[in-house]
Amino acid sequence: MGQDSEPAAGPAIPPPRVVWFRRLRLVALLVVLVVAGVAVARVVTAGGPPTRQDLLRRAGLAGKQQLLIGVKDDQPGIAQVAPDGSYAGFDIDIALMIAADLGFAPGSVRLLPIESEDRIRRQARDGDRFVTVDMVVASFSITDERVRQGATFSAPYLSTEQSVLTLKTDERPVDSLRDLRGRKVCTLATSTAEPNLRDLGALVGTRKRVSECVQDLYDGHVDSVVTDAAILAGFVAHRPGDPWSVQRARPLRLWDIGEAGQELYGVNTGSNVALRDLVDLSLYRSATDPEDRRWEDAFDRNLRWEQPASLPQQVAVDQQPAARKVEVRQWPWETVALPPPAPWRRAARSGARGRGRPSSGC
Repeated sequence: MGQDSEPAAGPAIPPPRVVWFRRLRLVALLVVLVVAGVAVARVVTAGGPPTRQDLLRRAGLAGKQQLLIGVKDDQPGIAQVAPDGSYAGFDIDIALMIAADLGFAPGSVRLLPIESEDRIRRQARDGDRFVTVDMVVASFSITDERVRQGATFSAPYLSTEQSVLTLKTDERPVDSLRDLRGRKVCTLATSTAEPNLRDLGALVGTRKRVSECVQDLYDGHVDSVVTDAAILAGFVAHRPGDPWSVQRARPLRLWDIGEAGQELYGVNTGSNVALRDLVDLSLYRSATDPEDRRWEDAFDRNLRWEQPASLPQQVAVDQQPAARKVEVRQWPWETVALPPPAPWRRAARSGARGRGRPSSGC
């Protein structure tokens, strides 16, 4: 080589002003992206569905220490209070299931007795005074009339039908409500069965509590009791040791009167629509989660065992009615904000369930 080779040229180093401008442009781009992200999040938050935590705040449950639930106390199998003050029954199990999904352990739930005529107003008895409960889970059938009067119902959680209860020694058949013409019948004062019975010629008397009607039947003051099969079946299938609010019990018979309509029980949350949505969210998860057996366990424990004594009447449908799907927003960070599942919410589960539609009721 006759000539010296020139050194290879290195990468060009931009002037300091160019470097500064590029960094400024990158920072500006990042700022624009952050602002746009915040704006999009605000739009989605304002226009999209609420989070579960939003619903808890709207329902007034965030930070609440105790949940008040109005329940029946004289309906064996549905809701009954024992001499020690403890409650048991299908409604009780459903109430505690919903409460658990709302974040309330059993020790943070107060169950208060409520009469039928007070269920719309959510006025339950607390000793010698009345208080407004957060929700009512008290064999409360969903009807349009009750909605007009101020009830706000959740999706249904049980499907049953009307039936007739008589003494087993009464050999007069009851195939329909028409067979009660001229007979003395007791039903609840708020029951939609009352006007139908009067129109059919029955001699109707009303009571505030179904146990009072059953006591009248035992004492010979009436010939039959008319209300929902799920309520009456508990009096037919009496188990030794069950707490009873009636005396002089006698063998009973439940009649299938061939009514096509369904009685669908719902939870009344009054004007608290956010709480209604949370209840529906709990029922929807119960109805659709294949590992959730809480509803089935409650049915088996409280109602299924009553069926053999109640034949040919079906006590209640052994599938949870279809529940309303509640749209909630679930961001990746939402799992940080929500508390982990409490131990009392974990249980073995299963099951697809059936549908129903509202009719009239207890």
